[in-house]
Formats: sequence, C-alpha cells, structure tokens
Amino acid sequence: MQWNSFNDFLAMGGYALYVWGSIGACVLGMGIEIWMLKLRRRAILARLLRKELTQ
Repeated sequence: MQWNSFNDFLAMGGYALYVWGSIGACVLGMGIEIWMLKLRRRAILARLLRKELTQ
C-alpha cells in the first residue's frame, strides 16, 4: 500500500483503529510480560539469598 501523506499512513486505509489497537495491545502485553519476569526474577533471587543465609 502506498500512502500520499503521513495522515494517510496513520489512517491505515480506514483500518487505523484495528491496526493501531492491535499494535498497542501487543506492546502492552510484552511490557507486562517483561515487568512480570523482572518481579519473578527478583523473588527467586531473594528466595535463594534467604536459603543461602540459613545454611
């Protein structure tokens, strides 16, 4: 698809809500996944440190 202007690009041929909504949902999902992984890593490291200190 060829766009004549930046506004045409943003409109995505009339499917802007679907396209940009899908991209937003994916970015949000990936951001939540990274955040949850960091929290899980922190919890695991804290548990390992407590275990090391009690031995």
